[in-house]
Amino acid sequence: MKKVLLSAAVALGALAANAQAVQQPGFFDNWSIGLDGGVTTPMYRAPFWGDMRGVAGLHIQKQITPAFAMGVESAFAVNTSSWRGHVHSTTAFDNSYVGVYGAVDLFNFFGGYNCGVRPFTIEAVAGAGWGHEYVSRNDQQGDREDWNYFETKVGLNFNFNVSKHVTISLKPSINWNMNNGRSFYNPGQWEMTATAYDKRNATFNLMAGLTYNFGPGFQCVQPYNQAEIDALNGQINDLRGQLDACVATAGAWQAKAGELAAELEACKNKKPEVQVVKEVANQYNSVRFVFFRIGSSVITSDQLPNVTMIADYMKSHPASKVVIKGYASKDGNYDFNVKLAKARAESVKNALVNKYKIKADRITAEGEGIGNMFEEESWNRVSICTLEQD
Repeated sequence: MKKVLLSAAVALGALAANAQAVQQPGFFDNWSIGLDGGVTTPMYRAPFWGDMRGVAGLHIQKQITPAFAMGVESAFAVNTSSWRGHVHSTTAFDNSYVGVYGAVDLFNFFGGYNCGVRPFTIEAVAGAGWGHEYVSRNDQQGDREDWNYFETKVGLNFNFNVSKHVTISLKPSINWNMNNGRSFYNPGQWEMTATAYDKRNATFNLMAGLTYNFGPGFQCVQPYNQAEIDALNGQINDLRGQLDACVATAGAWQAKAGELAAELEACKNKKPEVQVVKEVANQYNSVRFVFFRIGSSVITSDQLPNVTMIADYMKSHPASKVVIKGYASKDGNYDFNVKLAKARAESVKNALVNKYKIKADRITAEGEGIGNMFEEESWNRVSICTLEQD
């Protein structure tokens, strides 16, 4: 019988474990210990309240799955009465019980584990163990001093989970003496009880328990089906393809950056090409200078008189022409300075044409690039205007 009860309890626990996907803790996790206290009384031909006596006990339990637990327990009945005409024992207890049990959490078993501590649960309990009665010898009633017997129990635990670790329980149960036949005294005669689950061999127990639960409990694990796994793998492969494309694009940009860096370095190392100003063969009085500010081709007001002198001369000598050559200093970017030199020559030509109405075919404007005819660098920002006569 003991093996049958334990096998059934283990089967229920395995079924409950399969009902939820939970991460199983280790062997040393989710243990609990508790104290029990209450009353016990016979269930047949005895005053229910008159033969009631106090019971105290201890239990240690291991929660194997959210729905199934196993444990060991003990209970000792206080010696306050004599059942069925027996003589009081000389100890503090009349009987004791030590056994193992299995408990099924009905809420988690039928309703599924909700990944948390329920405030209230009901457990179905079944157990078996060793019963012992402490009796003083009474030859007239056929008593022997002490005797042992195989005992089973079933019951319910009404659990109030005060917190994750503390539980208060109300535990009604029925215990049976499973020995083969037992003498039972009725007034005026002795009877022999039947074996197994006979109410004449049963007691009703009502206990209250205080339990402290150790361990982290049970963590839910989200199961994935194959379709979800395949979909995730597809997303991963797509992201890998995008990453490869980004890496290839980055490589192309790095190569382009390398080319630009090489061109920049070559530009830095390039020596400026200085154009030597041709020697002016004309008399000094046939040459006029128009100086410019740094980076500019605009004729300032202080240089405008030089342009006026050229215009006056050309008006007095209708056959005369002028050759304007623009220069820039070597400061700054070479290519920019080349363009700036030409712009300075064009600036003087435009002033002669637009302001002084000199015909454009009498004016030649050329950019000569970077000049070095003056030791003062700023003087090389100049347009040199050479007047010529036919």
